[in-house]
Amino acid sequence: MDMSDVADRGLLLLGCGKMGSAMLGGWLAGGLPPGSVWVIDPAPSDWVMAQDVHVNAPLPESPAIVLVAVKPQMMGEALPVLKKLGGGGTLFVSVAAGTPISAYEAVLGAATPIVRAMPNTPAAIGRGITALIGNGAASQADMALAETLLAAVGQTVRLDAEDQMDAVTGVSGSGPAYVFHLIETLAAAGEAQGLSPDLALRLARATVAGAGALAEESQEDPAQLRVNVTSPGGTTQAALEVLMDAETGFPALLERAVAAATRRARELAHG
Repeated sequence: MDMSDVADRGLLLLGCGKMGSAMLGGWLAGGLPPGSVWVIDPAPSDWVMAQDVHVNAPLPESPAIVLVAVKPQMMGEALPVLKKLGGGGTLFVSVAAGTPISAYEAVLGAATPIVRAMPNTPAAIGRGITALIGNGAASQADMALAETLLAAVGQTVRLDAEDQMDAVTGVSGSGPAYVFHLIETLAAAGEAQGLSPDLALRLARATVAGAGALAEESQEDPAQLRVNVTSPGGTTQAALEVLMDAETGFPALLERAVAAATRRARELAHG
């Protein structure tokens, strides 16, 4: 199964909020015909309604893919509607946080190919990263197709086991919030040193965005990039002595933060 098969048989998008809309925009920009897409959403946005896709219309009999993008608390109500599509003819791809593959198999059957994915919010501008894991019924072709779909909103990585998804949630799923908070606090620190709020925020935003882009594009690892900026006895070293403190600095703080997010992801996924 490939994208031509998706265009022929159809793609069903269950839930079209911010993440679903970001993916839909990427697919349409990549050439998927609007007439090949069905959207089920109780409150579709004006943007979705303007895309010429089928919205809350009678469903195709055997779509190539169902992409599940509803909120986890809506899963119990939404998924049984699609039970008839289980059994192997349709690939299910879920980007719903906290719902394990076993929950889908319980409704759709273990013979249904299911790919669980965890994207993050930079997907809204095509700069996300999505981790994927398939069940036993998902073939390599199914995995490749899921990657093609999710590449519309950024990079993809495959996991070795589903239990890694909780740690992925703690790092990249929740990670954008950590970076946004870094921007907030860096700007506030600049204000404390006498900069105007607007200037401090502009400097903080551009610094974090630029450093992130450099880290992604450089052949050097982040540790070496840090060394490159740090002159012995200089201003950066003075700051890093605070930030790299073993007890109160970034290493211990982020380890605790990611552990807390991972633990909560595990609680939500496994009850």
